Amino acid sequence: MLNYLWLALVSLAVLVGAATGRLPEVTAGAFAMAETAVMKIALPLVGVMTLWLGLMRLAERSGLVQVLARVLRPVMKWLFPDVPAEHPAMGSMLMNMAANMLGLANAATPLGLRAMRDLETLNQAPGTATNAMVMFLAINTSSIQLLPATAIAILAAQGSKDPTAIVGTALLATTCSTIAGISAAKWLQTWRLFRADAAPADRAAAARPDTAPEAVALAEPAPLTSAGKATLAVLAAAFALLFVWIVAAPQGYRDASSAVHQMIFPARVALPAWENPSAQNVFLRAIGALSLLAVPLMLLFFPLYAALRRVKIYEEFIEGAKDGFGVATRIVPFLVAILVAIGMFRGAGGIEAMKSLLAPVLVPLGFPPDLLPLALVRPLSGSASLAMFSELVQTAGPDSSLARMAGTIYGSTETTFYVIAVYFGAVGVRRTRHAVAAGLFADFIGVVASVAICRLMFG
Repeated sequence: MLNYLWLALVSLAVLVGAATGRLPEVTAGAFAMAETAVMKIALPLVGVMTLWLGLMRLAERSGLVQVLARVLRPVMKWLFPDVPAEHPAMGSMLMNMAANMLGLANAATPLGLRAMRDLETLNQAPGTATNAMVMFLAINTSSIQLLPATAIAILAAQGSKDPTAIVGTALLATTCSTIAGISAAKWLQTWRLFRADAAPADRAAAARPDTAPEAVALAEPAPLTSAGKATLAVLAAAFALLFVWIVAAPQGYRDASSAVHQMIFPARVALPAWENPSAQNVFLRAIGALSLLAVPLMLLFFPLYAALRRVKIYEEFIEGAKDGFGVATRIVPFLVAILVAIGMFRGAGGIEAMKSLLAPVLVPLGFPPDLLPLALVRPLSGSASLAMFSELVQTAGPDSSLARMAGTIYGSTETTFYVIAVYFGAVGVRRTRHAVAAGLFADFIGVVASVAICRLMFG
């Protein structure tokens, strides 16, 4: 399907650009997005990938990944029946999902790429997406969002009196989109059109030496001693106390915080004080505290746990980190291909043309036409959709129902084509099967649910 969509985007970009006299913008969009793919996405990803792949190696060698997968085995087994219960992919996917729910993009992407690499070790048809890969991407593009921090920050920056009003609507909308994404992935994998049959040459290449070792059982690390268990208990207690302190006194902590904390708690998003401890306020403080503490806890806990189980932490970290550059550079061709097509289509004015065509149909259905550009661009480009959302908030007003609908849409949908290009590009998958259809369907349900839920809650 991605073959046809890519060709359609490029062809429509040239045709629409020629008809509207915007061919120079089409050319500029192509070259600008090609540079963005390499210089602003792939290369900065190298360092982040190196860090998280090293940490994942420690989690894997210490047995932590297997423990995590074992805890949620029933749910994961239903979602991914083709993945063995003790396979490293189970733990990698769980950690990626948790990072996505907390809005930790810098951690979620490397963990997701590692999960795709783990899933690729089970792939009997290299170059073709497995059912587990498609399901994983469907969950990624429709992930339940506990705190849409970016959307809240934009509303707050524009002077909203209640920027956190969209937390509940985004949570409900992402729940709907996640259910839709999982259902679509399960259903579409049974279609003959999306069957996973591979060519004989692909099957012959399935047992590749570069991925086979990851699928074998790992050596059992040394058991935790009493001193080790006591050390972990002290660490857990310390972080629990820090969590309670942040939740109980967020303003005082925020004043002395780092840039990372300011990103999670934007300066103008003043979380309510304890004088008004409503359920929503307590929930917001708790989720914000989790977002703040999650990455530092993992950065400390993974090496410490591995060391307590007698793993050579420095050597294993280096072994895992070696693949960081390779993974980041492998996605370059896939990123360039999809982002260039998107840049050309946007430069040609394709989004505006689609808005004009679809507006007469959507107005009778109760869908505000002003939201259509955001809904159309969101699966294609994160930066463009953010700019559209910011402009809409400024035009309609930060506390208007239209702005809250837009914020819910932005917080409950994902840049589907970017995610597919990055994740599949990391493992060399070219035949994506039903991944695009499942992801776009989840986005569609997320948009519809956002509008419907906001109409019910805000009028």
